Amino acid sequence: MSSVSIKRLDATQADFEQQLEQLLAWESVSDDKVNGIVNEVIARVRTEGDAALVEYTNRFDRTSATGIQDLELGQQRLQQALDGLPAEQRDALETAAQRVRAYHERQKGESWRYTETDGTMLGQQITPMDRVGIYVPGGKASYPSSVLMNALPAHVAGVKEIIMVVPTPEGVVNELVLAAAALAGVDRVFTLGGAQAVAALAYGTETVPKVDKIVGPGNIFVATAKRAVFGTVGIDMIAGPSEILVVCDGQTDPDWVAMDLFSQAEHDEDAQSILVCPDADYIDQVEASINRLLPTMERQEIIRISLENRAALIKVADLEQAAEVGNRIAPEHLELSVADPEALLPHIRHAGAIFMGRYTAEALGDYCAGPNHVLPTSGTARFSSPLGVYDFQKRSSLIMFSADGASEMGKVASVLARGESLTAHARSAEYRIKDKA
Repeated sequence: MSSVSIKRLDATQADFEQQLEQLLAWESVSDDKVNGIVNEVIARVRTEGDAALVEYTNRFDRTSATGIQDLELGQQRLQQALDGLPAEQRDALETAAQRVRAYHERQKGESWRYTETDGTMLGQQITPMDRVGIYVPGGKASYPSSVLMNALPAHVAGVKEIIMVVPTPEGVVNELVLAAAALAGVDRVFTLGGAQAVAALAYGTETVPKVDKIVGPGNIFVATAKRAVFGTVGIDMIAGPSEILVVCDGQTDPDWVAMDLFSQAEHDEDAQSILVCPDADYIDQVEASINRLLPTMERQEIIRISLENRAALIKVADLEQAAEVGNRIAPEHLELSVADPEALLPHIRHAGAIFMGRYTAEALGDYCAGPNHVLPTSGTARFSSPLGVYDFQKRSSLIMFSADGASEMGKVASVLARGESLTAHARSAEYRIKDKA
């Protein structure tokens, strides 16, 4: 088999920024055909409710449901899946769930308030959302880890009801996914997928309840539907392909780094794997490891296409420049595979998750480290964060003026309101101003 052709870039060259721009280019906007299909599905679910869900599920997932009741799995079925797992799988799932829950418990925000000298109280009240929807991919791409990562933060946040949708193409149910739902405190599960599932969660049907926010990954139709219903409901993000950036000092076993790059490339052909290193000889060693190890991979064809189309091996002058390149890319996953990751950490400003040290494989973060694996992609780590408890909570401002405070601030508000020609605002505030006698 021919060797893999991976782009080589040098950060010290004049045209590096232009080459990097081309490498990172990713257009996630759906085409008109996809948008047209999604809009039609949403419109039908809104008007026809359960009947549209049954028809679309039978058509797209090749099932034979006679009614919506065939598309809901009860708590007993979830518990049965958990009880039926082999001991090794159940132990692994429970360990991962415990670690994810423990990490997210530390994210819970606290309400606060303070009182000013005149008795005026100001503060912030934090409350959970009432109901959220979790989209979990089905079929070949069945991810029990996705259930834990999406449901547990919502559960920790105090969300009253968690609704899960998961497609079951040709009626194939993934027992691990159902077991994860049982462990994570999911309340209701519907075997729905695609744009129709998103529409049902956003607008509600006779049976599927309307939610406040929809989270979880899906295909282009799911992502397009999430964008379309945003505003009616909240969404987590429009996720692009998975990414890994490995910054290495040239001292990690090259086979380890090659496999770390594979771990993202095997997701799909559009995934992006990048190595940044100041040691040119080491880059050659990693490329040799890639070519030697690729034939041993089950998903070698997907990995090959991903590496040849979107991967890069980037030579930098030193680790400080490596950090600069990392900040420019703002990757979903950043591995600091160096002798002293703590020293490099202050230079890192943009990354979804930072994996520190040679032993911290990104794959551990996907399953059982504890932090969330739902992370910003496509450079959005510049302005967004991992999914967390805070995504399922709202903040309400608290304002309670004393009579004295209302009188004093009423004067301020009056001046500003009249400056904006909003007389009713001014007079409303002026009513509370005490007589100057």
